[in-house]
Amino acid sequence: MKLFVSEGNPHCLKVLAALGLTGAQCDVQHVNHEERVVPFLSRPTLPALLLPSGQHLFSANTICQYFFELSGKEASDLSIQWLEWEATELQPAVQQALHLGVLQSKGAEASKALQGPLNYLEQSLRKKTTPYLSAEAVSVADVVLWASLYPALSITSLATGDHKTLQGWFERVGDVPACQAAVQRVLQGKGQETLKSYLQKHPAPHSQAPRSRDTPLSTSSTPNESDESDHVISEEEMEAAALTWSRGLDNCPLAKDRQHPVLPQEGKRNILVTSALPYVNNVPHLGNIIGCVLSADVFARYGRLRDWNLLFVCGTDEYGTATENKAREEGLTPQQICDKYHAVHASIYRWFQVDFDYFGRTTTEKQTEIAQNIFWRLHERGFLVEDLVEQLRCESCQRFLADRFVEGVCPHCSYPEARGDQCDKCGRLINAVELREPQCKVCRQTPVIRSSKHLFLDLPKLEGDLEKWLDASAGTGDWTANAKQITRSWLRDGLKPRCITRDLKWGTPVPHPDFEGKVFYVWFDAPIGYLSITANYTDQWEKWWKNPQQVELYNFMAKDNVPFHSVVFPCSLLGAQDNYTLVNHLVATEYLNYEDTKFSKSRGVGVFGDMAQDTGIPSDVWRFYLLYLRPEGQDSAFSWADMALKNNSELLNNLGNFINRAGMFVGKFFEGVVPVMELRQEDKSLLAQVGWELRQYLQLMDKVKIRDALKCILNISRHGNQYIQVNEPWKKIKGSDSDRQRAGTVTGVSVNVACLLSVMLQPYMPTVSQTIRDQLAAPHACTATMLKGTGSFVCALPAGHRIGTVSPLFQKLESDQIEALKKRFGGQQTVAQQSPASAQAVPDPAVSGAAVVNGADPERARQLTQAVAEQGDKVRVLKTQKADKAAITAEVAKLLDLKKQLALAEGKAPEAPPQKGKKK
Repeated sequence: MKLFVSEGNPHCLKVLAALGLTGAQCDVQHVNHEERVVPFLSRPTLPALLLPSGQHLFSANTICQYFFELSGKEASDLSIQWLEWEATELQPAVQQALHLGVLQSKGAEASKALQGPLNYLEQSLRKKTTPYLSAEAVSVADVVLWASLYPALSITSLATGDHKTLQGWFERVGDVPACQAAVQRVLQGKGQETLKSYLQKHPAPHSQAPRSRDTPLSTSSTPNESDESDHVISEEEMEAAALTWSRGLDNCPLAKDRQHPVLPQEGKRNILVTSALPYVNNVPHLGNIIGCVLSADVFARYGRLRDWNLLFVCGTDEYGTATENKAREEGLTPQQICDKYHAVHASIYRWFQVDFDYFGRTTTEKQTEIAQNIFWRLHERGFLVEDLVEQLRCESCQRFLADRFVEGVCPHCSYPEARGDQCDKCGRLINAVELREPQCKVCRQTPVIRSSKHLFLDLPKLEGDLEKWLDASAGTGDWTANAKQITRSWLRDGLKPRCITRDLKWGTPVPHPDFEGKVFYVWFDAPIGYLSITANYTDQWEKWWKNPQQVELYNFMAKDNVPFHSVVFPCSLLGAQDNYTLVNHLVATEYLNYEDTKFSKSRGVGVFGDMAQDTGIPSDVWRFYLLYLRPEGQDSAFSWADMALKNNSELLNNLGNFINRAGMFVGKFFEGVVPVMELRQEDKSLLAQVGWELRQYLQLMDKVKIRDALKCILNISRHGNQYIQVNEPWKKIKGSDSDRQRAGTVTGVSVNVACLLSVMLQPYMPTVSQTIRDQLAAPHACTATMLKGTGSFVCALPAGHRIGTVSPLFQKLESDQIEALKKRFGGQQTVAQQSPASAQAVPDPAVSGAAVVNGADPERARQLTQAVAEQGDKVRVLKTQKADKAAITAEVAKLLDLKKQLALAEGKAPEAPPQKGKKK
């Protein structure tokens, strides 16, 4: 194993302390912060652990768990709960405090940022009878929380207040030699100076909107006893919630059907939503879907529920080299390829229930007309310049070669199959003429370097106007942190003229007579597709795109598209000087990976859009899981085991269980009619808690915090389940008149909470949302009422309301089903990751001819020793990733079988498995 760490990185404190404490055998290599040691991640991530199997672990907490597992110290449930709290609550607060205190010298604000988590930890520790968090000895939870707090409590002394129990625990853990050694290795005696260097290279985290910290710590000796994990409800809030509830749906307007074309309206909030135009030449995978169209769809659905006047457009980006290349591969014309794959994209998005107002394409007359108009306006105003460009030309094909049509040896790392624009191995950008031993990908002949005259957009000339606009837009709009950071880095490096023309045939023609035969470069042409697609939707398109006074523009995309939407395209529109609507809110996601690698159509790795519908899993469940792990602040990874876990726990056992129980009680105990409700204080408390979560949901969705807002929905159903469990209406219905009345109140309140959930779910799971409303026979007016303004939880289903037939909303995903899907979409990995327990994995000695002495077989023992080590790694990784229990059990069984084979190969009698049962 090899552990990669960097100086000054507080996360490396955790892993080095865990390594020292457990005594795991591992090489440690110090690298700089920018070094990318995990090849499939798009950005440097440290610490990282390279396992003997070739897999990487790159979560500090997971690495710590792995080291403890390796030493036979399996993390207890309580330790795992503490690790989750540290990752979701403590770590963000510490990071925010460090940036405020160390970089901005705002000590008071930094201390304030830490107070919540420190108070929580102090109260929890006071209740403990053990010296450490979960046991008599230092556990993985102690190491992780101590290391997370060390920079704040020891280096900067940010903490204030009375935290004596916390301080005592912190000092006890810090006295452990392994922790002291870790501090020395990471900070090297430089303290705050080293920490400051690290923080300067890592952006400050967002301060999130307040939310209910639904902490998983729930056993009797946990911090949850303090009830600080929930919003504390005051008497005034209870009474206000009860008053709001009592108003019901009277005089609420009915929801209006959408009328096309949607056009801006005076006095309304006019929202224009675009999703990055997907390339037409391939099938989108899950990462593409969540990165742009699905995220935009959720926000668009939400905006319509809020009664915003909203238009949502998208379409396929159809011009450029990639399309020509795909056409050549499939023996079709570029137009035929576009027609074929446009239909594929449209079909996929329909299945995922993406509700565009219009889904168009860029190969249209409107695209040519608008792109050429913007070109001439830029030309007339002096924002285009000419220059000669050295390009590779294939004399055999009689054409200049676009980047994707040439490959050769990378000039940086000598990878033999580097493309003309980028090397897939080292990730460096390349100019095609820099390639060594270049080849035309069409005919495999060696191209020659030739000069060609091209037009460039003069970005330096537009830089002043751009910065002035950016200050206003990014300063007042909801730009994601990565969008701001990427844009700033482009400006910091200084803008350079950017070529807008190409020597291709498939594209929008350049109308200038001196550049006949050339087309517009796709980066210049494609964003104009937003305008032309809208123009194909309505001939009044300029009311959206030349109306910045009335229209707010939201752009949704993955982070690799940010520079084109924040710098290049705005410069084109600013230079055209035609009152264009520019982006107000730029929403960019990080990347979604697949399991522990990248999606790859050619290798059959990952789920692509046209495959999801063949899994038998409903599109709403796909939507839910993708949105649950939406990569908002950092890259995330799709995992089959985690998808099953979230489906079975959050959807089936939490959300579905509550809604189904509420409806079933009405049908079973009250003949399908909502009973009379007489509210007590505990009912009002639930109304207030639900109302608070609703307000958080609206605040988060308004700020396009889609993943965080989803947690509010799940929090409400958790509150509802707890409310039902505490009040036990199934028992009270059999009791006295007073008990029956109580059962009626609890049932009536619960079914109204279910109605609210159906409204909040609509942007995320539209089919499930409609199913709930149908089962409850919910009035149409409930949507407009509950999501109006800051949110109103009203009694939408009053006493006497008759509901429909209630049935379960979700199905369990079984472990064998998930394992089959994982193998199906694992591609070539499946072969490489097969269990070494198979007969083929370890050669039979009779076949291999290995010598067998006294029943022992040294060669087979050597092979089995390696197989046992690799299988052990696999089991530990599954445990630290909290995989499905059945999957872990299966892999443990393989490990035990391998150990039995190893014992035989070593000439020993295999150990008998431990006997389970009662002791006599």
